Amino acid sequence: MNTTYINIEKKNRKTQYLTEVLPKIPTNTILYKKLTGLGATYGELKADRDSIILEPNVPVIKGKCKDPKHAKDNLMGVYENVTVDSIVKYLQACKEKHIKLLSTPESFSKIKAAFEEIDRDIYSTCYLLFDECHKIVKDVDYRENITLPFDDFFMFENKGLVSATPLDFTDPRFFKQKFQIMEVQPNFEYAQPLNLYHTNNVLQELKKRIGNIEKPIFLFINSTETIYSIMDKLDILEQSTVFCAYNSVKNLKDKKFSQVYSDWDAAKMNKYNFLTSRFFNALDIELDFQPEVFIVTDVTMATQSIIDPFTDTIQIIGRFRNGIASASHITNTDYKFQVRSKAQLQFRINVFEENYKMLKAYYDNATSDELRDAVKAILNNHPLTPLLNIDGTKNWFKIDNYMAENLVQGYYNCFDELVKNYKECKSFKLNYESTAYKLSDTERLKRENKSLSIKAKRKEIVEQLEILKGDETSIAMEHKRELIRTDAFIVQAYDELGKAKIEELKYSQPKIREAMILKKYNENRTGTEFIEMVKNRFKAGQSYELSQINKIRDEIYSLLNMPPIKKKPKDFLSDFFELRDYWKNRQRALFLEYAKV
Repeated sequence: MNTTYINIEKKNRKTQYLTEVLPKIPTNTILYKKLTGLGATYGELKADRDSIILEPNVPVIKGKCKDPKHAKDNLMGVYENVTVDSIVKYLQACKEKHIKLLSTPESFSKIKAAFEEIDRDIYSTCYLLFDECHKIVKDVDYRENITLPFDDFFMFENKGLVSATPLDFTDPRFFKQKFQIMEVQPNFEYAQPLNLYHTNNVLQELKKRIGNIEKPIFLFINSTETIYSIMDKLDILEQSTVFCAYNSVKNLKDKKFSQVYSDWDAAKMNKYNFLTSRFFNALDIELDFQPEVFIVTDVTMATQSIIDPFTDTIQIIGRFRNGIASASHITNTDYKFQVRSKAQLQFRINVFEENYKMLKAYYDNATSDELRDAVKAILNNHPLTPLLNIDGTKNWFKIDNYMAENLVQGYYNCFDELVKNYKECKSFKLNYESTAYKLSDTERLKRENKSLSIKAKRKEIVEQLEILKGDETSIAMEHKRELIRTDAFIVQAYDELGKAKIEELKYSQPKIREAMILKKYNENRTGTEFIEMVKNRFKAGQSYELSQINKIRDEIYSLLNMPPIKKKPKDFLSDFFELRDYWKNRQRALFLEYAKV
């Protein structure tokens, strides 16, 4: 993609707002604003045009709708429980005011339906802006529906994406439509001091660094298990408050810890304030003092606590609108993490893809059920499978996520590697040091022993997913991310089959996987497109050899990107035609008496 640059300055010690140099974001633009709080979303809400803004979570939408700065901007939030009818009424009332809709990606379909109901072309009417677009890549591994609006996104005449920390997109549609990157270039020193403390004992290093601080401290740690262990080991339970996902609130309360909340509230601050990744983005923390901020990573206890210097660290520090006293990242490393470049990771994906195609061809042409089942088991556990849609096509955003997560994990191979990448990030002035503690005489964080069977763990996950059912809030999404990291397969199975079906199959992975494939097949089989394709290829009053039926059946599956279910010819056609056995050219055949549908 081509890159253009926009310069911003400081005037009277205040950074220019984006609207001063860019009144409107152009179409087909990925705006890399580099600094948080520049007012990109604010500018779109004030822009002299109709707008739809996709926000990654509900609290951001609610916050902007309540913001006095937008009292006259005709804002409407669209998320769970907001109906199509209410959006229709809003649109019908927008006669003299611009449309300004803020929506979660999952609720965008309701906006589209409302436009269709009033017979108005959404694609030419509104500018569609995807805010915090790095979240598309970072969250798609546990929140697949975040990409639902993208087929529509590329149909809009005017559209764009924005983030202070965008990640690479490989979806070919960005290149086909000639998207540009518009990068903000501050004409002033914007890098912030950051202390990087590397250690073999995270607990002991944290204890040393926070020991003499008197004012409230903020600690960002993406693992409630690690948070509880820290509070317990440092004996600060009574002085601590935790802000985390709803279900993690319950888990901590089960441990008899009561100062835990699912929403940020300054009134509930304590001496030690712990926040999970649900609060890394889009939260405005406005304080009357500048706090000490600590980011804590323990790769041996919780890999999800790994922080990306190029996105997470920048976003965390950006939460504090009135600035901070200092920022520190305390972490250990693990030499077992592989260091791979983008080119090496892309090569791995290419190898996965070629190998998958070979196995898929082997599966499609298997000469026995036993061989087909064996190859199917390999395909189900193939490294490419998590990067595919259910129909077997590439999910570009999952591929981007794979690249990003593996790159970041490699940063934590050793201290030198992490320092190198922090230095490459131009947002920080890095101060760094490494401290080694004797392993025998210091306390360490410990993981609770969990000896549940796989089936028991999956039952527990399904129960938690049932509680989250229908909840589109970012808090629920954060908990879902924790669940998918624990067992991605059972979360996908729940989304597609539901609790009752999984229980009916007694949590058997092979049976669940087969049910998922059959569900996708049956959904397509009853669709108009499939029925028309069958009736186009097969005509009543004619006979077809069984081998010919099998060949046409497989061609239809391929054309419609359907799972290749090897149904017998009679079973395949019986829903659509009245059949009778027949012989043709001395070969077994079927005669199609008349059409049923």
